[in-house]
Amino acid sequence: MTIHYLDNSATTRVSENAAKKAYTLMTEEFANPSSLHSMGFRASKELENARDTVASALGAESSEIIFTSGGSEANCLAILGAAHAHKKRGGRIVTSALEHSSVYDTMLHLKEEGFDVVFLPTKAGGKIDIDAAFEAIDERTILVSLMHTNNEVGIINPVEELKKIIKHKNSPALIHIDAVQAFGKTDIKVSRTGCDLLTVSSHKIHGPKGVGALYIRKGVRILPLTFGGKQERKLRPGTEALPLIGAFGEAVKELNIKGTTEHVRALNTYLREQLSEIDGIVINSPEDASPYILNFSTCAVRSETMLHHLAARDVFVSSGSACSKGGKSHVLKALSLPDEVADTAIRVSFSKHNTKDDCDALIEGIRDGLSTLARR
Repeated sequence: MTIHYLDNSATTRVSENAAKKAYTLMTEEFANPSSLHSMGFRASKELENARDTVASALGAESSEIIFTSGGSEANCLAILGAAHAHKKRGGRIVTSALEHSSVYDTMLHLKEEGFDVVFLPTKAGGKIDIDAAFEAIDERTILVSLMHTNNEVGIINPVEELKKIIKHKNSPALIHIDAVQAFGKTDIKVSRTGCDLLTVSSHKIHGPKGVGALYIRKGVRILPLTFGGKQERKLRPGTEALPLIGAFGEAVKELNIKGTTEHVRALNTYLREQLSEIDGIVINSPEDASPYILNFSTCAVRSETMLHHLAARDVFVSSGSACSKGGKSHVLKALSLPDEVADTAIRVSFSKHNTKDDCDALIEGIRDGLSTLARR
């Protein structure tokens, strides 16, 4: 049985080397990194090697990397930690309605706490309106949080412009970038983004689930969400999940951004061409979106129905963010897509393992689904 897995923005297959590293750290070098004996020292060395690897990939210092349980926790720690640490400097936070739910829902929570949360509008094509950001950011703004690459339609935001605006407006705002869908797929460096905080995740780049990291620029202060230990600079206390962290480091070592992106871009182009030949299909991802994500709508069969139809043929895609668990997409709503487009949206997301055969199987499944399920 051949499986055509095209849901890599939800999660990726763990690489063999990463899995082997996790196994070794569970069965051989299994000591607590905080233990003072020689086995603990070796475990601590493995922890710091992984930290060095992630830091190097981001162009950061090792001391600026905090390991978390994943991208969602890192986002929450960055946003809540920064907001509560700097609320005396002002109460405004600037973000967008296109953010991942771990950011979007956290912003709604902060709004209930009394913070002045501004959700930036988008321009045609879905990118954040930088002119609106210029108007929203002021001397009371303490945090600006925007994703680099949208997880549902692949829109790439001009996050590098934020630092210029903040400097021009003489604002104390920190910049947080959710780079979960960008890390490992584009050569993102913290110096180029001008960010103070940046989130990455392991299981989007062929590492295991349950581990991510937060970059915190040296000198930036945020408050912890949990307490009880000195691990991770007291910002994320508790015994580190060393097998997961070590495997994360192995996955980062295996990154081949240029080669993989060229391969994926060719698949994206091919799939766009094939979809354009099917009557009624609407492509929701702009041409300049991340090649790793292609969102389209059949405009005839509801997303969930088509997903089940495709899954029966061993073709696996999604209708949006896996974190929404099938709920309506706040991202597609924010893009003001017509109901028939939003309700029939399908997200395809690629990895280095995908081939044209996967695209062909998807196209065949879509054509069959439209002929048997659509109400014309």
